[in-house]
Amino acid sequence: MQNIQFEIKDVELTYLDKDIFSIERLAVHFMDRIGIVGPNGSGKTSLLRLLAGEIEPTKGKIHRHESLAYLKQMEIPGEEQADPKVLGKLQVPDLDEGISGGEQTKIKIAQLLADYNEALLIDEPTTHLDQQGIRYLRRELENYYGTLILISHDRKLLDQLVTTIWEIRDGEIHVYSGNYTDYEEQKALEEHQQQEAHEQYLKEKARLEAAAQDKMQKAAKMTKGAKANARKKEGTDRRLASKPKDVSQKAMQKSAKAMEKRMEQLEKVDDVQHERPIQFNRSKALELHHPFPVMGNQLTLKAGEKVLLEDVRFQFPLGKKIAITGANGSGKSTLLKVIYERQEGLEISPKVEFGLFEQLAYQEKSYETVLGSLKKTTDYEEGFLRSILHAMYFKGNDIHKKRRHLSGGEAIRLQLCRLFLGSYHVLLLDEPTNFLDIQTTKALEVFFKAYPGTIIFVSHDAAFIENVADHVYEMKDKNIMEK
Repeated sequence: MQNIQFEIKDVELTYLDKDIFSIERLAVHFMDRIGIVGPNGSGKTSLLRLLAGEIEPTKGKIHRHESLAYLKQMEIPGEEQADPKVLGKLQVPDLDEGISGGEQTKIKIAQLLADYNEALLIDEPTTHLDQQGIRYLRRELENYYGTLILISHDRKLLDQLVTTIWEIRDGEIHVYSGNYTDYEEQKALEEHQQQEAHEQYLKEKARLEAAAQDKMQKAAKMTKGAKANARKKEGTDRRLASKPKDVSQKAMQKSAKAMEKRMEQLEKVDDVQHERPIQFNRSKALELHHPFPVMGNQLTLKAGEKVLLEDVRFQFPLGKKIAITGANGSGKSTLLKVIYERQEGLEISPKVEFGLFEQLAYQEKSYETVLGSLKKTTDYEEGFLRSILHAMYFKGNDIHKKRRHLSGGEAIRLQLCRLFLGSYHVLLLDEPTNFLDIQTTKALEVFFKAYPGTIIFVSHDAAFIENVADHVYEMKDKNIMEK
């Protein structure tokens, strides 16, 4: 018992009238490395807050036996001292004001690592963080002597750091041994076993149905035959003549009913649900014929007095998925903005219509419904729009929600749907996976692969880039080069 750091027993958590999750028993031991996964809204952050003691369960107790530090996802860095050495290694500039989201994350990491604690509870630490920052965080956590409980949408980070996955699903915590890749393999095996069980269920149900029907048909024929024989045998006691057949007939009927009962008692196994492939049918009017719709021709890019790019040349090819990478502050978001604004130093096909994803553009207080707002931006049929929304996890009545009542994650998902369905030649997406859970990030990967237009996107998500990018460019030392 001495090395148990957290013990969760008979815990229930509800919010208003909604049950978030119920946990019979979970224990966390010293040096455990646990990754928490699940869809947005499933209760990942709530579980971390319970462990940290920030909120109390509706029912049950959580026992803590450790000193802990808690890094929150959306929290602005506090006044506590950050380790100057860590700030230096993370290349955080000494700025009085106006630090970026990535630099705020780096300061929070420096504050987290300033003092030793026996347990670290960390919620989405890679949001806005560049690859250099992610590598530093990974190295520090790999060498950390203590218990780590981590929420992250970064699949590579989960693979590198955790040895157990807690999946929050349908209000329960499901425990899987291994890292994220191991978890995915186990989930695939579960799906395969479910599919086999479903097929066996259908086979057995069909067998019993056929057998019951056969027995009933035989019983019906026996009844018909007995009546015919009775008419032929004049002067014979009909009751005595048909008795053996009546017994056989009742036995057949009884056997058929027994089979029907067995069929009712079969444990139903649902089929595994697979999403249909998405296909965007684009109008001929959206076709471009220039092989490089966006080109840099001695482009110089500045942020104030700071030179980000100097006299650079590049060509972004038609119909490809192009990732822009680089350190925080290297100018990635600025580059997308100047492309959208067609700044001097760029050669852009005159026909090009840009669709731009900005993190804060979703904060619109509209009374339009999700489905209604999507109808206004595209000529696609409603059935296809519903399938697109379903693919981005707008389920059931979610499509009738007013936009002003959407959560941040829901609003981002809707904005991405609108862009992919809009009349654009080139999409410019700045960190589209930020604040998306892994499930939705995978759905976005499907959108990328199915989209026939050109996509230029900024991302620090290594797994996402690896899965969707045709070309990867890095902004470094005032230059942009393909990796």
